[in-house]
Amino acid sequence: MKNLTQDSLLSLEDYEKKREQIKADVINHKKHRSVMIGENIILLFEDYMTIHYQVQEMLRIEKITDQQDIQEELRAYIPLIPDGNNLKATMLIMYPDIVQRKQMLAKLNGIENEVWICADNLKRVFAICDEDLERSNDQKTSAVHFLRFQFDNEYIKSIKNAAKINIGTSHSEYECSSELSDNVVKALLNDLD
Repeated sequence: MKNLTQDSLLSLEDYEKKREQIKADVINHKKHRSVMIGENIILLFEDYMTIHYQVQEMLRIEKITDQQDIQEELRAYIPLIPDGNNLKATMLIMYPDIVQRKQMLAKLNGIENEVWICADNLKRVFAICDEDLERSNDQKTSAVHFLRFQFDNEYIKSIKNAAKINIGTSHSEYECSSELSDNVVKALLNDLD
C-alpha cells in the first residue's frame, strides 16, 4: 500500500493550479467506490486517492501551511486508507427532510454496528465502526460513520474469487442489502493487496 506523507502533498499554490483536474479525476474514481444500501444509506469506500484529495482540500480550505498542522491532518485521515486486509468506508445516512432525518436517526440508533459484507453467502463480516471517536449516543445515531471491514487471509481469497458480494444492514428498522456491481468489486479488490 502506498503511504500518504507530507512529501505526497502538493503545496497550496500547486494544488490550486491542478485542483480542477484532480477533482474531476477523483469524482470519476469515486463512481465505482460508492454503494447504496436501500434508498437512504450510502457507503463511500475510501482509498489512497480519495483520502489524498480530502487532505489536500482540508489544507486548501483551512489555508494550512505549517508543517505540524499538516502532520495533524495526516494523522486524522491516514487511518481511513485501507491496509491491504480490510476495506474502509464513510457511511452517510441521508434523509433530505430535516424532521424525518431527526426521527430516523433516533430509530436507526446502533445501525453502524449492523453493517455487513458477505462473499458468496459465506459468513457476514460486520464492520468495526467509529474507531476514532464515538458518534452516537443513547438517543440517536450520527448521520456519518467511519467503517472498517477487517478480513483474514481466507476471507480475502473468498472475496477475490466470489461470484457475488453483498453488502447490507441487519438493523430492525432498516434491513436491506445490495449486490456489488462488477465495477465496484473490481475497484475494491485493489484495496485488498
